[in-house]
Amino acid sequence: MPGEPADIQQVPGNPGNNDPMTAPRILVVDDEPNIRDLLITSLRFAGFQVRAVTNGAQTISAVLEEEPDLIVLDVMLPDMNGFSVTKRLRGAGYTAPILFLTAKDETDDKITGLNAGGDDYVTKPFSLDEIVARIQAILRRTMQADEDSIIRAGEITMDQDTHDVQVGDAAIELSPTEFKLLRYLMLNPNRVLSKAQILDHVWEYDFNGDAGIVESYISYLRRKIDPHSSEPLIQTKRGFGYMLKTGKTT
Repeated sequence: MPGEPADIQQVPGNPGNNDPMTAPRILVVDDEPNIRDLLITSLRFAGFQVRAVTNGAQTISAVLEEEPDLIVLDVMLPDMNGFSVTKRLRGAGYTAPILFLTAKDETDDKITGLNAGGDDYVTKPFSLDEIVARIQAILRRTMQADEDSIIRAGEITMDQDTHDVQVGDAAIELSPTEFKLLRYLMLNPNRVLSKAQILDHVWEYDFNGDAGIVESYISYLRRKIDPHSSEPLIQTKRGFGYMLKTGKTT
């Protein structure tokens, strides 16, 4: 019936995962039938379980029902915009990554989306191969678990299994991308990392020279970490990059 969420699409003979029951669950949100159908078909073929809905209210209901591993979210929806949907989901405790689809390419709109809690964005028109590649990159960095769960760097402690982060005695809530960025900094303490290095290790694909996203996420981390640290920990080395300044690490 119109207005009801679409059923989960099964994944027949996909090349990425032969067991549809263990494949990552993707929620596609777009009110344009052609785009929605193309995304469903491409993501099914790439090995994902896919559910599709058409507006913000259905998105919130679908997340409450089954907590997808990632949302592909159109910004322009008939009932509310994707930024508002994201804020409501993050406020309700949903932490899985969100990839925005937007016709707007202005930097302010991108920053608005990231500030709302999104993890990445793709502007229309887009290539289906790019969408699949970005989803795979996001899931690699958010679902990967290392053998050594605990990382410590000075005042910061990170549990890679539970994704808990503490600065001193204070618990810090981070988005998946903020977590990956902080992890990379913690694994390279007192070492200057260029924007290119950070893009390569944190985002894992080419941003077509848009290194401004690194500046934005460094800023987000500072706002969350600095109030709980004895001194500013993430330093800018102008013309070179960024460094997590800390003492002995284990």
